[in-house]
Amino acid sequence: MVLELLRKLSDAHGLSGREQNIREIIKEEIAPYVDEIRTDSMGNLIAVKKGGNFKVMLAAHMDEIGCMVQYIDDRGFIRFVTIGGWFTPALYAQRVILHGTKGPVTGVLGGKPPHMMSDEDRKKTLKPEDLFIDIGVTSAKEAAELGIEIGCPITIDRELRELAGSRITGKAFDDRVGVAMIIETLKQLETEHTVYAVFTVQEEVGLKGAKTSAYAINPDCAIAIDVTIPGDHPGIEKKDASIEMGQGPVIILVSASGRGLLSDQTMVRWLRSTADASGIPYQIEVGTGGNTDATIIHLEQGGIPSVPFSIPARYIHSPVEVVDMQDIRDGIRILSAALKTQP
Repeated sequence: MVLELLRKLSDAHGLSGREQNIREIIKEEIAPYVDEIRTDSMGNLIAVKKGGNFKVMLAAHMDEIGCMVQYIDDRGFIRFVTIGGWFTPALYAQRVILHGTKGPVTGVLGGKPPHMMSDEDRKKTLKPEDLFIDIGVTSAKEAAELGIEIGCPITIDRELRELAGSRITGKAFDDRVGVAMIIETLKQLETEHTVYAVFTVQEEVGLKGAKTSAYAINPDCAIAIDVTIPGDHPGIEKKDASIEMGQGPVIILVSASGRGLLSDQTMVRWLRSTADASGIPYQIEVGTGGNTDATIIHLEQGGIPSVPFSIPARYIHSPVEVVDMQDIRDGIRILSAALKTQP
C-alpha cells in the first residue's frame, strides 16, 4: 500500500549526507524486484532491473533538509547551522531529533519569547542564529553524556497524518514522495529496457548525488521524480503557480525560468502521450523557481535527455507538507505505462 510505504519513509530520518536510514528501508522494499542493488561512493543507492540496451534512469532524492550541531554552550544549549533551504520562521518552536552517538535525543527549537521582544525585535527578520536547541540538560557535559557533539545531524520530529479525503501531511515529502513512487513502479515494472532506479543523496545541498550517478551510469534518458508548488491556496496566485493538488502529477517543461532545465521535448511527448493514451490526468508546468535532479542530470556525459515529473505539494520545506495520494497513484500509473514503451 503506497500510503503505508510513504508513512514509513516520511517518518524516518535522513539529513543530506546522512541518508543511511532511508537507504536501508529502500533496500528492504525493492530487493525482490530488481536484479542488482549497489551503493556508490557518494552514498547513492542504485538498483538495476536488467533488460535491453536502452537505459532509463529514474531518480528521486533520499535526503531531507534539517540542521547540524555547530556549538554547545556551557549550559548545554545548542547552536546549529541549517542544512538545506529553510525559511527560519518555520523552524521556531519545532520539536527536533538529534542523532547522537548514543542514539536519538529529543530537543526543542527555542528563541526569545514574544513577551520579551521589543517593537524593534518584532520587526527584525528571524535568522537561524537567533534560535537554539534545548535538550533539557544543564551543562555541556550532560549533553556530551547523551552523545551530542559538534556535527550531530538534526531532523524534525514529526509523523505523517491523514487529512480529509485523500490528502496527507508530514515532513520530508520532498522527496520521499518520489522515492515511494519509484519503489512502487519497480514492484509492477514491465519493460524491455534496462532501468536504473537511483535514490540520490545531497539533492537539497546542490544536486550532488544525481551528478555523480548520472555520469557513472550514462543513461539514454532520465526522469527525475520530485514535488512542485501548487498555486491553489491563499497567499499565492494562480498566475505564478497554475497547477492544483488533486488534478494529477505534473510534467515540468521549464524549471527556474529556464536557468535550471528546459526539458527534452521527446521526453515530454513520451510522458504526455502515455498519459493521454491511458486516460490518466496530468498537468503541465512552466516554473519560475526550484530545481530537481533533472537539472544536473541533463548536463552529464555530453547531455542526457531529461524531464522532471513532479507531484503538487503544499508548504514544501516545512514540517507540514501536504500532498494528495491520488496524484501519487496517478504518477505511478504514468511511469509504469511509459516504461512499457520507448521515448
